[in-house]
Amino acid sequence: MANHKSALKRIRSNETKRLRNKYQHKTTRNAIKKLRGTEDAKEASALFPKVASMIDKLAKRNIIHDNKAANLKSSLAKHVAKLA
Repeated sequence: MANHKSALKRIRSNETKRLRNKYQHKTTRNAIKKLRGTEDAKEASALFPKVASMIDKLAKRNIIHDNKAANLKSSLAKHVAKLA
């Protein structure tokens, strides 16, 4: 167990950040699933910029790797283009 006040604070802040990252990551994954399941081109093209923005934010905060973000956005863009 941690003995220093700073270590105790670090434990608390790490847990808070972990839960926030988990929430943002799960929300983005659900949005990706919703976009992939969409068959309507108009709805998909409206949803794509929002999902791409969510993916970019995860990459910026190092929740996911930059290359994974690029691969996700690329595959989603292909899906949207195929519907149109």
